[in-house]
Amino acid sequence: MLRQYSSLVLHHNSFYGRAVPASLHGFAASLALIIAIGSQNVFVLRQGLRRQHVLAVVTVCILSDVVLIAAGAGGVGLLVRDAPGLVTAARWGGAAFLLVYAASAARRALRPDGDGLEPSAPESARGGGVWPVVLTALALTWLNPHVYLDTVLLLGSIAATHGQQSPSFALGAIAASASWFLALGFGARGLGRFLRSPRAWRVLDGGIAVTMIVIAILLVSG
Repeated sequence: MLRQYSSLVLHHNSFYGRAVPASLHGFAASLALIIAIGSQNVFVLRQGLRRQHVLAVVTVCILSDVVLIAAGAGGVGLLVRDAPGLVTAARWGGAAFLLVYAASAARRALRPDGDGLEPSAPESARGGGVWPVVLTALALTWLNPHVYLDTVLLLGSIAATHGQQSPSFALGAIAASASWFLALGFGARGLGRFLRSPRAWRVLDGGIAVTMIVIAILLVSG
């Protein structure tokens, strides 16, 4: 897997070259990695659709990426590369958490009354404390080994090819992360009219459960 990441770094460097500003390169590379559907994106989308603690979730995701991207650009990616045991531990821990979250989503999908929410209802009327949501967002971010491989190792390696411009690369990558999570979290509200019934939410939660199980299997088999 690390060889594949090395080839991706070389591809990025040869494709963009020196004609593309480091910040734009960072924005494009980060966006290409973060858009891929994953457990974190699914969770942000669901919270956005429910309009429940969206700002808190988006803030957690953005700040986490700020730390991870800065760490990668600062050279921590080399430590991740040289410590495969950390990646293995994160892989199994992340898979276990995803299966627990999948079970929770499956339970919601099988509940007769579902949890459909009227899109126009204010966030404060929807119940549920902010801390469980924040902790879930943190777990989906920091227990995911792909976060370290993509954000820290890959982006960090690409940033290193820019030499003194690596801080600009990191700022571009952070801008892409912030743009994506803000658009995903708050833009999801436009889909609310399609999810007015409890049945629609059961279908959505069923899809989330399947997605989480598939990602967990891919984590431990990759």
